Amino acid sequence: MADQETIPSPIYKRLFEQYRQAIIGQEFPPGARIDSINELMQKHGISRETAKLVLKKLAEEGLIVRQVGRGSFVSDVGPRQGVWGVVVPHFSAQIMNLLTGLEDKAVRTGRMVEPFVSYNSWKEEIRLVGMLVRRQYEAVIVVPTFDETETAPFYRNLDSGRSLVLLLDHTMAGSYFAYVIQSYDLGVQRAAQYLLGRSPAALAFVRNTAWTGRNLVQELMEATFKNAVQSVSPPVQALVVDKLHSLSAEWLKDNRINGIFCCDDLDAAGAVGRLKEWGIRVPEEVSVIGYGNTELMRYFTPPITAIDGHALEMAEKTADIIFLHASGQDVHRQQHVILPTLVVRET
Repeated sequence: MADQETIPSPIYKRLFEQYRQAIIGQEFPPGARIDSINELMQKHGISRETAKLVLKKLAEEGLIVRQVGRGSFVSDVGPRQGVWGVVVPHFSAQIMNLLTGLEDKAVRTGRMVEPFVSYNSWKEEIRLVGMLVRRQYEAVIVVPTFDETETAPFYRNLDSGRSLVLLLDHTMAGSYFAYVIQSYDLGVQRAAQYLLGRSPAALAFVRNTAWTGRNLVQELMEATFKNAVQSVSPPVQALVVDKLHSLSAEWLKDNRINGIFCCDDLDAAGAVGRLKEWGIRVPEEVSVIGYGNTELMRYFTPPITAIDGHALEMAEKTADIIFLHASGQDVHRQQHVILPTLVVRET
């Protein structure tokens, strides 16, 4: 007997899924006419019965409406719901702070928040956003994937119906919607200036390898850090570390590193722990700064200096925009940039 995993799915199922994804991703926007039975037969080389079955399944899913004598059309979006869908590229302490702030604002007004993870896949982000718009969530909040160049055409042509689509935390490719973002480059500049003020010999920038795929945010942070460090007189050397595990006591000593900036709080905590294990005094010999200022930074021993992106303030402004939209106001010009601050502690 053939292995079930090697048996291809029936052609009607594959075509149904293909058209389903195209409708959710708004390649066929609401009201658009989709292929007829004859067009399906010609385009895909299938029988009339298979073509009829594909359209039947799409209609049963509520994705299309079939009009006698006219053809099949993508159905209008569903009923509005008091739900905020939040699409994020990954879960982290900073993302959890954002979700906590949104949930607090939502619950107080009888709404709820549902998180969805895109795993930094632009295709999955498009699928999720399209799905939530079709469900007509009151708001679709997107922390974009780290390479927005792929999603820009989708957002440019997106018909969001009664849903409010807005971006949160960052945007690198511009926005056709309201947004509440933080100025990552300013945060990095403030971290670099603080480290430079401690008379450094050389500084290290530690990438966050947990952020998979192309990462425009991290590229911006890295370039900003290098420019800030190398523009002083005399210039200070800025070395980039691919991942925290690449750090060693010997490497730090050989390169005369006495300042470390980490893109993520978890890496900052890991760096401080390693330095303590190696007998390197913090901050007397090496200073450490993290990005995020999550609870970990406050409660770690010693408490860690960090850049605060003000996640709760971002969540509050995001909720305010949603409430304005719910009251009938035009919020497309509601675009806010939060300015990160440096919180100096013991590292």
